[in-house]
Amino acid sequence: MTEQDENARQDSWVEIGIRTDIPHPARVYNYLLGGKDHFAADRAAGDMSVAVMPQVRDSARGNRLFQARAVAFLRDAGIRQFLDIGTGLPVFPNTHEIAGEGSRVAYVDNDPVVFSRARALMADNQSVVSISADLRDVDEVLSAAGKLLDFAEPVGLLFIASLHNLVDADDPAGIVRKYLAVLAPGSYVVISHVTGDFAPEQMAEVTASLAERGSVFIGRTQTQITDMFNGRELVDPGVVQLSYWRPDGGTPAPNADRVWGYAGVARV
Repeated sequence: MTEQDENARQDSWVEIGIRTDIPHPARVYNYLLGGKDHFAADRAAGDMSVAVMPQVRDSARGNRLFQARAVAFLRDAGIRQFLDIGTGLPVFPNTHEIAGEGSRVAYVDNDPVVFSRARALMADNQSVVSISADLRDVDEVLSAAGKLLDFAEPVGLLFIASLHNLVDADDPAGIVRKYLAVLAPGSYVVISHVTGDFAPEQMAEVTASLAERGSVFIGRTQTQITDMFNGRELVDPGVVQLSYWRPDGGTPAPNADRVWGYAGVARV
């Protein structure tokens, strides 16, 4: 894409009220994954993160692989409904593509770019809906998702790399609790989250720099992330480093220890 094309694309988003000068987690994540839906502010934030903590790129990719394994696990466990909170920009394979035919998926994100891309890509799929909402607005999300999903039946609730974009005052564990309260028995909750356990000083520097840019990115401890499951029964192997959660073939990838985040799946 030429600089002229980039400027025109950015201007088109600015015209509809999107702040392209502030990095958004979904677009930074897309950049780290090698996607195309990002602006200069997102790329600068991604480059800064990688410069301070090179493992950020491994973590983004490792998180995406975890998502695929977790959704496949839920699918094989009989889950046919998914509520994907903070879904990010579409990157193959998406939740509905892994969940397969006969499944229904509600995607939720607060970035208008995400909503626009998802709505365009999935316009002809009656089993998928894209919801523009903030995950903290639980009632709004559940009301919109309830037009597609039946909460009297089991649901796979996904918080994939989204809760670390909330400050402590938002009470991430409390927000998860509100969603869990409406889920039927037999449901599952999936959480992945970055951590500063392996390099506290580097994580603190990335967090502070992103905060100065208007973005939230908070690494939390394994205990704090485990608490977000609100005591639900964890599936083996529990809350572990991302690449060690049921790796394909039983063997973690060679860069497994560079994926700095924890993840787990629990029965509701």
